[in-house]
Amino acid sequence: MKNLISDVGDKLRQKEYKLTSRRELVLRVLLENKDKHLSAEEVYNLVKSKAPDTGLATVYRTLELFHEFDIIHAIDFGDGRKRYELGAGLGHSHQHHHLICTQCGNIIEVNEDLLEELENRVCQQHEFTITNHQLKIFGLCKNCSAPK
Repeated sequence: MKNLISDVGDKLRQKEYKLTSRRELVLRVLLENKDKHLSAEEVYNLVKSKAPDTGLATVYRTLELFHEFDIIHAIDFGDGRKRYELGAGLGHSHQHHHLICTQCGNIIEVNEDLLEELENRVCQQHEFTITNHQLKIFGLCKNCSAPK
């Protein structure tokens, strides 16, 4: 974790920003919950539990800054709230997809690139350079689809 925090500090300094104590705390919360897709409000509540004087605006600004620098990705899973996950700026590739349960809201990551062949075909046929993609599949998780 220390190396990732140091890498983010370096990345911010390259653009004349600082890794302040509040920004580092937001980053630590994201790293500690890297398997979850936290909303800004959830990040705020976790940060506030560690530093009660942290404001919601600080968390929002930090998330936007991290998003701008590709440290995190913002994803809308159809519930009207942005959720955040670690981005390519921290060595995480775009090549995973999400299964979203429309009943309970559970999000399952599929950690393989299901669209690689399609991307290659699109690039060749349309002379198009793909920089990223998102695949969200909506349905029922095993718990919600199990017979009652």
